[in-house]
Amino acid sequence: MTTIESNKIEIDNSAENVFNYLSNFNNFQRLMPDQVTNWSSSETECSFTINGMATIGMKIIEKTPNSHIKIASNGKVPFNFILHTNLTSVSPDKTNGQLVFEAELNPMIKMMVEKPLTNFFNLLAEKMKDIKK
Repeated sequence: MTTIESNKIEIDNSAENVFNYLSNFNNFQRLMPDQVTNWSSSETECSFTINGMATIGMKIIEKTPNSHIKIASNGKVPFNFILHTNLTSVSPDKTNGQLVFEAELNPMIKMMVEKPLTNFFNLLAEKMKDIKK
């Protein structure tokens, strides 16, 4: 099992607001970096292309209010994965967040995707700081 963890970040917003925002894939497009194109989403599913990599589909499969969102690969993807969005309330208007990616990757694929995915998840985590009420 390959696990990639983003940096832990502090968000100046309540865990409830961050959770509600991230629970709707229609909001995710605002968090995506410029390398993401062909965005399509509903509240619970999305698909997009990462330039130079692949087309990715995801769906929300489990939610624990204000603390955890479990996202799974969906549709035609290069490999199956789970993406955990972990939120921890620090105070009424501060939340710690982290993304944790898990996938069964063969050594060749892991070598090719580990660094770009780490950068991608760190960028997404940083963008979570911009979530407003």
